[in-house]
Amino acid sequence: MSAVRTVLGDVDPASLGRVNYHEHLFQVSPLLVGDELDDEDASGAEAALLKASGFEAMVDATPFGVGRDAAGLARISAATGLSVVATTGRHREAHYAADHPTRQWDSPRLAALFTADVLEGMPADDAAPEGARALTDAGDPVRAGMLKGGIDYWRISDFERTTLDALAQAHRATGAPVMVHLEFCTASHEVLDLLETAGVASDRVVLAHADRDPDAGLHLSLAERGAYLGYDGFARPRTHSDARLLELTAAVVASAGDRIVLGGDVARSTRYIAYGGMPGLAYLGERYVPRLRSLIGDDAVDRMLVDNPARLLTLSA
Repeated sequence: MSAVRTVLGDVDPASLGRVNYHEHLFQVSPLLVGDELDDEDASGAEAALLKASGFEAMVDATPFGVGRDAAGLARISAATGLSVVATTGRHREAHYAADHPTRQWDSPRLAALFTADVLEGMPADDAAPEGARALTDAGDPVRAGMLKGGIDYWRISDFERTTLDALAQAHRATGAPVMVHLEFCTASHEVLDLLETAGVASDRVVLAHADRDPDAGLHLSLAERGAYLGYDGFARPRTHSDARLLELTAAVVASAGDRIVLGGDVARSTRYIAYGGMPGLAYLGERYVPRLRSLIGDDAVDRMLVDNPARLLTLSA
């Protein structure tokens, strides 16, 4: 059976419902000091707000080594009824301290870790990657269903190239889809070129933060290659207003509506209601999606929230 791998087990893609393709329930990074997501109760409360806003599933896009909590994700999923797809991989280089152990790892060692996270289960503690596995309350391993890497602004460092190569190896072994964090959608074609050369078809890749450069022509060229466009820049008027992103989506949807997925990537404790901030994970469902439905119609939005993420998240091996 084709399946999506969630933290509570494999599910039929058709059962996912509406999916937020990119959020973080746990995250700790030297780039985000003071904005840690490290309180399971608060993150669980925020996940409940996301579910109440109209989503049945989400991808937790926190990869290895930046505060990931696999068992915590499983407990939150069980308590809220929100299906959660966990992530393995390695973020862009700036998220890892100079003494982080993975800076010394080559791509085969990274690939072995990523592959094990998908097939066998994630570590109970990322500080001990070869130690005990995280378990659900039922005693089952908590497995990842998404691979992730990241690159910098118009730059792919040796660290990040090693990650991309390891992701490709893990993808070939697991069939898990690949998310790549882009800085303002720069080097997007270059990333697809590298992954394709390493054996990852572009239609198994989602380019996170594509809408941080609201260039419809660029987006259509990426979609023509088969890549998914991750639109997740809402509620950031200092960068681009929601109105600008609505215009972008309307311009792209006619030709590439089957390649757009939506998320919030709120990713900061100061922006989570349950941590005392705002606008929270419910913003997308409560305030942006209704405007998008009014502009492009229910069918187009449902493709972005239901059909496209189900296809993207389905394991291909």
